[in-house]
Amino acid sequence: MAKDLIPSDITSGLSTAFIGQKIIYYSSLPSTMDAARQEIQQGAAEGTVIIAGNQTAGKGRRERQWLSPPGNIALSIILYPDIKAVPYLIMVASIAAGQSIEAISGRCPQIKWPNDILVDGKKVCGILIENEVKGNNIAFSIIGIGINVDLNVADYPEIANTAASLKPGPGKGDLRVKIIRSLLIEFEKLYCQLLDGKVIFEAWRNKLVTIGKKVRATSGNHIVEGIAESADESGALIIRGADGTVTKVVAGDVTLRE
Repeated sequence: MAKDLIPSDITSGLSTAFIGQKIIYYSSLPSTMDAARQEIQQGAAEGTVIIAGNQTAGKGRRERQWLSPPGNIALSIILYPDIKAVPYLIMVASIAAGQSIEAISGRCPQIKWPNDILVDGKKVCGILIENEVKGNNIAFSIIGIGINVDLNVADYPEIANTAASLKPGPGKGDLRVKIIRSLLIEFEKLYCQLLDGKVIFEAWRNKLVTIGKKVRATSGNHIVEGIAESADESGALIIRGADGTVTKVVAGDVTLRE
Protein backbone atom coordinates (compact mmCIF):
# COMPACT_ATOMS: atom_id res chain seq x y z
CA MET A 1 0.00 0.00 0.00
CA ALA A 2 1.38 3.39 -0.96
CA LYS A 3 2.26 5.72 1.88
CA ASP A 4 0.45 8.99 2.39
CA LEU A 5 2.23 11.98 0.95
CA ILE A 6 3.39 14.58 3.45
CA PRO A 7 2.76 18.13 2.19
CA SER A 8 5.85 19.51 3.94
CA ASP A 9 7.99 17.10 1.92
CA ILE A 10 6.76 18.96 -1.15
CA THR A 11 6.70 22.54 0.16
CA SER A 12 9.95 22.50 2.15
CA GLY A 13 12.45 24.57 0.19
CA LEU A 14 10.15 24.67 -2.83
CA SER A 15 11.51 27.41 -5.10
CA THR A 16 8.20 28.86 -6.23
CA ALA A 17 6.64 32.19 -5.35
CA PHE A 18 3.04 30.98 -5.16
CA ILE A 19 2.36 27.73 -7.04
CA GLY A 20 2.30 24.99 -4.41
CA GLN A 21 3.19 27.21 -1.49
CA LYS A 22 -0.08 26.03 0.03
CA ILE A 23 -0.91 22.35 -0.37
CA ILE A 24 -4.07 20.74 0.95
CA TYR A 25 -3.72 16.98 1.12
CA TYR A 26 -6.40 14.32 1.51
CA SER A 27 -5.63 10.64 2.00
CA SER A 28 -8.75 9.88 -0.01
CA LEU A 29 -11.04 12.17 -1.95
CA PRO A 30 -13.71 11.76 -4.64
CA SER A 31 -12.28 14.53 -6.86
CA THR A 32 -9.53 17.12 -6.44
CA MET A 33 -11.38 19.33 -8.94
CA ASP A 34 -14.48 19.43 -6.72
CA ALA A 35 -12.36 20.06 -3.63
CA ALA A 36 -10.61 22.93 -5.43
CA ARG A 37 -13.97 24.54 -6.19
CA GLN A 38 -14.86 24.37 -2.52
CA GLU A 39 -11.56 26.01 -1.58
CA ILE A 40 -12.15 28.79 -4.12
CA GLN A 41 -15.51 29.52 -2.49
CA GLN A 42 -13.61 30.04 0.76
CA GLY A 43 -11.13 32.44 -0.82
CA ALA A 44 -8.21 30.15 -1.67
CA ALA A 45 -5.07 31.94 -2.82
CA GLU A 46 -3.80 31.55 -6.37
CA GLY A 47 -1.42 28.63 -6.61
CA THR A 48 -3.16 26.56 -3.93
CA VAL A 49 -2.82 22.86 -4.77
CA ILE A 50 -5.22 20.08 -3.80
CA ILE A 51 -3.70 16.58 -3.73
CA ALA A 52 -5.43 13.25 -3.15
CA GLY A 53 -3.55 10.12 -2.14
CA ASN A 54 -6.49 8.11 -3.46
CA GLN A 55 -8.99 9.69 -5.84
CA THR A 56 -12.18 7.66 -6.00
CA ALA A 57 -14.20 9.64 -8.57
CA GLY A 58 -11.59 11.49 -10.59
CA LYS A 59 -12.74 13.49 -13.60
CA GLY A 60 -11.49 13.07 -17.13
CA ARG A 61 -12.54 14.91 -20.24
CA ARG A 62 -16.11 14.48 -21.56
CA GLU A 63 -17.42 13.21 -18.21
CA ARG A 64 -15.10 10.21 -18.23
CA GLN A 65 -13.61 8.86 -15.04
CA TRP A 66 -9.90 9.19 -14.32
CA LEU A 67 -8.53 6.27 -12.32
CA SER A 68 -6.12 7.31 -9.58
CA PRO A 69 -5.68 4.66 -6.88
CA PRO A 70 -3.00 4.99 -4.16
CA GLY A 71 0.55 5.33 -5.44
CA ASN A 72 -0.28 7.75 -8.24
CA ILE A 73 -0.56 11.52 -8.60
CA ALA A 74 -3.90 13.33 -8.59
CA LEU A 75 -3.80 17.07 -8.04
CA SER A 76 -5.52 20.32 -8.95
CA ILE A 77 -4.01 23.80 -9.12
CA ILE A 78 -6.13 26.90 -8.45
CA LEU A 79 -5.49 29.90 -10.71
CA TYR A 80 -7.00 33.34 -11.29
CA PRO A 81 -5.70 34.09 -14.81
CA ASP A 82 -6.39 36.87 -17.27
CA ILE A 83 -8.90 35.73 -19.86
CA LYS A 84 -6.25 36.16 -22.58
CA ALA A 85 -4.17 33.46 -20.89
CA VAL A 86 -6.86 30.77 -21.02
CA PRO A 87 -5.91 29.18 -24.39
CA TYR A 88 -2.35 28.73 -23.13
CA LEU A 89 -3.19 26.95 -19.87
CA ILE A 90 -3.34 23.50 -21.49
CA MET A 91 0.01 24.25 -23.12
CA VAL A 92 1.59 25.30 -19.82
CA ALA A 93 0.26 22.22 -18.03
CA SER A 94 1.28 19.84 -20.83
CA ILE A 95 4.83 21.17 -21.11
CA ALA A 96 5.32 21.26 -17.33
CA ALA A 97 4.02 17.71 -16.89
CA GLY A 98 6.12 16.34 -19.73
CA GLN A 99 9.30 18.06 -18.55
CA SER A 100 8.79 16.82 -14.99
CA ILE A 101 8.15 13.24 -16.03
CA GLU A 102 11.27 13.26 -18.18
CA ALA A 103 13.49 14.96 -15.59
CA ILE A 104 12.53 12.67 -12.71
CA SER A 105 11.75 9.32 -14.34
CA GLY A 106 14.12 9.45 -17.30
CA ARG A 107 11.29 8.44 -19.64
CA CYS A 108 10.68 10.30 -22.91
CA PRO A 109 7.13 11.68 -22.86
CA GLN A 110 5.29 13.13 -25.84
CA ILE A 111 2.28 15.45 -25.94
CA LYS A 112 -0.80 14.15 -27.77
CA TRP A 113 -3.41 16.72 -28.68
CA PRO A 114 -5.37 17.93 -26.82
CA ASN A 115 -4.47 16.93 -23.27
CA ASP A 116 -2.55 13.66 -22.98
CA ILE A 117 1.06 12.86 -22.18
CA LEU A 118 2.27 9.60 -23.71
CA VAL A 119 5.13 7.27 -22.85
CA ASP A 120 5.94 4.59 -25.42
CA GLY A 121 2.75 5.58 -27.24
CA LYS A 122 0.47 5.05 -24.23
CA LYS A 123 -1.20 7.55 -21.90
CA VAL A 124 0.68 8.19 -18.67
CA CYS A 125 -0.78 11.58 -17.81
CA GLY A 126 -4.08 13.36 -18.38
CA ILE A 127 -4.94 17.03 -17.93
CA LEU A 128 -8.34 18.60 -17.31
CA ILE A 129 -9.05 22.33 -17.19
CA GLU A 130 -12.21 23.91 -15.83
CA ASN A 131 -12.81 27.64 -16.25
CA GLU A 132 -15.49 29.74 -14.60
CA VAL A 133 -16.39 32.73 -16.78
CA LYS A 134 -18.10 35.84 -15.41
CA GLY A 135 -18.87 38.42 -18.05
CA ASN A 136 -15.66 39.17 -19.89
CA ASN A 137 -13.45 37.82 -17.16
CA ILE A 138 -12.31 34.47 -15.79
CA ALA A 139 -13.43 34.06 -12.20
CA PHE A 140 -11.03 31.14 -11.78
CA SER A 141 -9.37 28.22 -13.53
CA ILE A 142 -8.62 24.80 -12.09
CA ILE A 143 -5.90 22.69 -13.66
CA GLY A 144 -6.32 18.99 -12.90
CA ILE A 145 -3.33 16.74 -13.53
CA GLY A 146 -3.24 12.96 -13.10
CA ILE A 147 -0.03 10.98 -13.55
CA ASN A 148 0.23 7.19 -13.46
CA VAL A 149 3.27 6.61 -11.30
CA ASP A 150 2.66 3.17 -9.85
CA LEU A 151 -0.45 1.91 -11.62
CA ASN A 152 -0.78 -1.75 -12.55
CA VAL A 153 -2.68 -1.17 -15.78
CA ALA A 154 -3.33 -4.90 -16.21
CA ASP A 155 -5.73 -4.64 -13.26
CA TYR A 156 -7.98 -2.33 -15.30
CA PRO A 157 -9.06 -4.04 -18.55
CA GLU A 158 -10.79 -0.91 -19.83
CA ILE A 159 -7.46 0.94 -20.10
CA ALA A 160 -4.97 -1.94 -20.27
CA ASN A 161 -4.22 -1.37 -23.97
CA THR A 162 -4.04 2.41 -23.87
CA ALA A 163 -2.52 3.39 -20.51
CA ALA A 164 1.05 3.36 -19.21
CA SER A 165 2.64 3.77 -15.80
CA LEU A 166 6.06 5.06 -14.81
CA LYS A 167 6.40 2.08 -12.40
CA PRO A 168 9.49 3.23 -10.47
CA GLY A 169 10.66 -0.29 -9.64
CA PRO A 170 12.96 -1.54 -6.86
CA GLY A 171 15.48 0.92 -5.49
CA LYS A 172 13.99 4.01 -7.11
CA GLY A 173 11.73 4.89 -4.19
CA ASP A 174 8.56 6.96 -4.37
CA LEU A 175 8.74 9.27 -7.38
CA ARG A 176 5.59 11.17 -6.48
CA VAL A 177 7.14 13.89 -4.31
CA LYS A 178 9.96 14.51 -6.79
CA ILE A 179 7.60 14.70 -9.74
CA ILE A 180 5.14 16.98 -7.96
CA ARG A 181 7.91 19.37 -6.84
CA SER A 182 9.32 19.51 -10.36
CA LEU A 183 5.85 19.95 -11.84
CA LEU A 184 5.02 22.91 -9.59
CA ILE A 185 8.34 24.63 -10.34
CA GLU A 186 8.03 24.16 -14.10
CA PHE A 187 4.36 25.16 -14.08
CA GLU A 188 5.08 28.46 -12.31
CA LYS A 189 7.97 29.30 -14.66
CA LEU A 190 5.74 28.85 -17.68
CA TYR A 191 2.66 30.48 -16.12
CA CYS A 192 4.71 33.58 -15.36
CA GLN A 193 5.74 33.77 -19.03
CA LEU A 194 2.17 33.98 -20.29
CA LEU A 195 2.56 37.62 -21.31
CA ASP A 196 4.64 36.16 -24.13
CA GLY A 197 2.28 33.33 -24.97
CA LYS A 198 3.76 32.87 -28.44
CA VAL A 199 6.93 31.33 -26.96
CA ILE A 200 4.86 28.85 -24.94
CA PHE A 201 2.68 28.05 -27.94
CA GLU A 202 5.68 27.31 -30.14
CA ALA A 203 7.27 25.10 -27.46
CA TRP A 204 3.99 23.19 -27.08
CA ARG A 205 3.40 22.81 -30.82
CA ASN A 206 6.94 21.53 -31.33
CA LYS A 207 6.32 18.77 -28.77
CA LEU A 208 3.03 17.56 -30.28
CA VAL A 209 3.40 13.96 -31.42
CA THR A 210 0.10 14.46 -33.27
CA ILE A 211 1.56 16.77 -35.93
CA GLY A 212 2.31 15.07 -39.22
CA LYS A 213 0.34 11.94 -38.30
CA LYS A 214 -2.79 10.44 -39.79
CA VAL A 215 -5.55 11.10 -37.29
CA ARG A 216 -9.23 10.55 -36.67
CA ALA A 217 -10.79 13.39 -34.69
CA THR A 218 -14.21 13.11 -33.07
CA SER A 219 -15.89 16.33 -31.99
CA GLY A 220 -19.45 15.77 -30.85
CA ASN A 221 -21.11 13.85 -33.68
CA HIS A 222 -18.61 15.13 -36.24
CA ILE A 223 -15.70 12.94 -37.38
CA VAL A 224 -12.71 14.29 -39.30
CA GLU A 225 -9.96 12.13 -40.76
CA GLY A 226 -6.75 13.24 -42.39
CA ILE A 227 -3.25 14.49 -41.65
CA ALA A 228 -2.78 16.73 -38.61
CA GLU A 229 -0.85 19.52 -40.26
CA SER A 230 -0.43 21.91 -37.37
CA ALA A 231 -2.05 23.56 -34.37
CA ASP A 232 -2.85 27.24 -34.03
CA GLU A 233 -2.28 29.60 -31.14
CA SER A 234 -5.78 29.04 -29.81
CA GLY A 235 -4.88 25.37 -29.35
CA ALA A 236 -7.03 24.14 -32.24
CA LEU A 237 -5.79 21.23 -34.37
CA ILE A 238 -5.56 21.78 -38.14
CA ILE A 239 -6.41 18.65 -40.16
CA ARG A 240 -6.16 18.27 -43.94
CA GLY A 241 -8.46 15.62 -45.38
CA ALA A 242 -7.69 13.34 -48.32
CA ASP A 243 -9.64 15.70 -50.60
CA GLY A 244 -7.57 18.69 -49.48
CA THR A 245 -10.24 20.13 -47.20
CA VAL A 246 -8.76 21.85 -44.14
CA THR A 247 -10.69 21.56 -40.88
CA LYS A 248 -9.96 23.29 -37.60
CA VAL A 249 -10.87 21.08 -34.61
CA VAL A 250 -11.26 23.18 -31.48
CA ALA A 251 -12.20 20.41 -29.07
CA GLY A 252 -12.55 16.67 -29.31
CA ASP A 253 -10.80 13.33 -29.11
CA VAL A 254 -8.03 12.31 -31.48
CA THR A 255 -6.86 8.82 -32.37
CA LEU A 256 -3.52 8.38 -34.09
CA ARG A 257 -3.92 6.15 -37.16
CA GLU A 258 -1.34 3.84 -38.66
